[in-house]
This record gives sequence, C-alpha cells and structure tokens, in this order.
Amino acid sequence: MDSIRIRGGRPLEGEIEIFGAKNAALPLMAACLLTEETLTLSNIPHLTDITTLAHLLAQHGVEIGMEGNARRGGNAGRALSLRARQITDTRAPYELVSRMRASILVLGPLLARTGRASVSLPGGCAIGSRPVDLHIDGLTRLGAQVVLEDGDIRAHVRGRLRGAEIRLPFASVGATENLMMAATLADGETVIRNAAREPEIADLALCLNAMGADITGIGSDALVIRGRDALSGTEHHVVSDRIEAGTYALAAAIVGGDIELAGAPAALLRSLLDYLEASGVAVAETPRGLRVRGNGRPAATDVTTQPYPGFPTDLQAQAMALMTVADGAAMITETIFENRFMHVQELRRMGADIAVRGGTALVRGVSTLTGAQVMATDLRASSSLVLAGLAAAGETVVHRVYHLDRGYERIEDKLAACGADIDRVHH
Repeated sequence: MDSIRIRGGRPLEGEIEIFGAKNAALPLMAACLLTEETLTLSNIPHLTDITTLAHLLAQHGVEIGMEGNARRGGNAGRALSLRARQITDTRAPYELVSRMRASILVLGPLLARTGRASVSLPGGCAIGSRPVDLHIDGLTRLGAQVVLEDGDIRAHVRGRLRGAEIRLPFASVGATENLMMAATLADGETVIRNAAREPEIADLALCLNAMGADITGIGSDALVIRGRDALSGTEHHVVSDRIEAGTYALAAAIVGGDIELAGAPAALLRSLLDYLEASGVAVAETPRGLRVRGNGRPAATDVTTQPYPGFPTDLQAQAMALMTVADGAAMITETIFENRFMHVQELRRMGADIAVRGGTALVRGVSTLTGAQVMATDLRASSSLVLAGLAAAGETVVHRVYHLDRGYERIEDKLAACGADIDRVHH
C-alpha cells in the first residue's frame, strides 16, 4: 500500500495543470447508458474512481475506448469513448459498487433505458450518511417500483417512466443527477425542485441536451426535463475540476508559494477566492487560469460549508490545514456531512491546535507544524494532510493514499514540479 513522503518547508513556484472534474466525469460516464450510440468525453482525469466506474459500465455491456495520454502533452487530448450498444446486464454488483458511492448513478439510466436495474448499496469514503432514499423516492415518483432486498436496490417499471414533479428535501447532488438522467427518457415532463446547483450538474445537463434531451432551468434549483423517446451520442469536454484547483490554491497559500493554475475555473471558485483574499492570500485571474500567491502566515478566517455557490465541503479539510498555521483562531463549520472532521486527529499529530464540538471546529493557528506519520481517512482528508506536510518542519508520511488516488492525478508529481520535496513510496 503506497504512502506519500514529504519534507516540508519549501515554497511552491511554477505552474500546475488542472484536469477534468471527477465529480463531473462520473455522472457523464453513466449517461452513456441512456443511448445506444457513442458518447465521447474529453478532458478525462486518470483516477481510480474513473477506472472503477469504467469496470462497472463494462459489466453492463458498454464498449470502452481511451485515446491520449496526460503524461504526454496535457490532459485535454485524452478522450474516453463509451458505447452502450446493448445493455447485457442490469445488475451493479457489490464487489464493484462497494468501492465508490457514485456507482449509484447507473441506477436511473439503467431503469430508464431497460425498465429494470439492481444496484448494490454503494460504498466509498466514510464521511457520513448520504442516503439513497432520495434516489428511491424520486424514481418511485417517476412510476418505478423499488425495493431494498439483500443489500440491493431493485427497481423496475412497466413500459416507460412517467414525468412527475419531484421536490427534494435537501439539494442532493447525486439524487439530482440520477433523477435528471432518468427523466430524459420518461414519458412527459419532470420538474425537480430544490435541485442541487453544482457546476458539475450543469455540465451533465449540457451534455444531455447535446444528446437530444430537453432540459431547461440549468444552473437553477428548478430543473424541467421533457422526456424523449431516445437520445443520441455526442462529444463533450468535461469541465475543469474546481476542487483540484482549490486544493492547489490552498497549497500555495499554506507555504507562501506563487503558482499559476492553468485551466482553473475561476468563475466556479468565487467562494474559495473570497476566502483566500480574506485570509491575506493574493489571487488573480490570468489568461490561462488563476494565479495564487501566499504572503506569509494567513489571517485566521472563519468558514462554513454550504451547497454551491457556497464554500464546498470538498475543500473544508484543506481550508482547515491552512488555518492550522494561521495568525489567530478560526471557526470552521461543516453543514453537509456529519463525519467530515476525521482528519482533525491526524492534524493534531502534527501539532495543530483544534477543538471540535459537533459540526464546528475551532482552529488556533500555530507558528509551525511538525512532520509526523499520519493516516488518510478519506479522499479530501488525505489532501489536507499533504498540504499540512508541505508546511511542516521535518518529514511527514501520509499512509493509505489510495484515497488520494481516487480524486487527484499524480499529485506528488505536480507538487514536485513546483519545488516540493515529495515522493511516493511503494510498499
């Protein structure tokens, strides 16, 4: 099991290329199940979650091809072609689904295309409850019969799904994506109210429309989907990863670096950029993306995670790493997932002063962190430990970095190219 070793204290200078968003690519890949024609996705990141979903889609009979290599000439030329000419199996088995919660995104497309689906209850990072009942309730509203049996979600419908009005009790990203995809092949009009507004959902909707779907209200909390008899193939460029960009922006801030993030979607990062500027970090848009320059110790700045366009929960752990070396004390409040402070204990091992009460962490900045052996507990927690290691005196070793590989492509290579003393250790 690999580890990441970091010898901290070096500033970062240079350029980092931002790849396509994992959180956009996964639902886009699942959308291939809605058509018998080829869906080609460019700007695909090379991540274990992408590989996991590709294996699951192959289980359903999808023909998959990959062109391009990010190690030679950038990521924009890498394209994934997906053709679900015939769905050969409507089951998503436990051995694949247990690796990644996003696997549930095949449920809606399979049901809409074939009239049946059986998906094992999903796994992934242990960061709290992400209930599947919103998916089930929504599909039931669309006319499906859904039961939970032996750890599987089993759904079927006679004929086609039927358009309906669905109001989500909270703005769930996964449920919005699943129900939107299912509704594209439903009979009639579907309205999803209190829909999540994340940019990755808008990217999915734009791709579905290019496939022949009729979706309006994109970017709002009320999506209107008018069902079609069939969808076609298309080519689509995956939106850049705002979470990857945000992580490297916070890396520059924590070590006082000067980094240009090529391809960073600045327009989708406004809440983070406001936070960095309030912390004394210089940020500026450039023709190629975004430039971030740290200016000594950051100022302690409170933050609360919120659904988009608020501060992303996927950057909370990295923001906490920044605040561990801030001048003053900051309150970090997590409102999305109840177990997303598991990185706190590991940061404490490095000398961080953090007190947690419920969904709020009080972080009192220290002048210097100290390198230590730490354990990654989930995807974004692992990146926060890498950031802390960059700023710490001495050597930090982050174990269980398979979490990291689910969401960051070659993070050690990108940071090393900007001057970090970091490498991967194979055990």
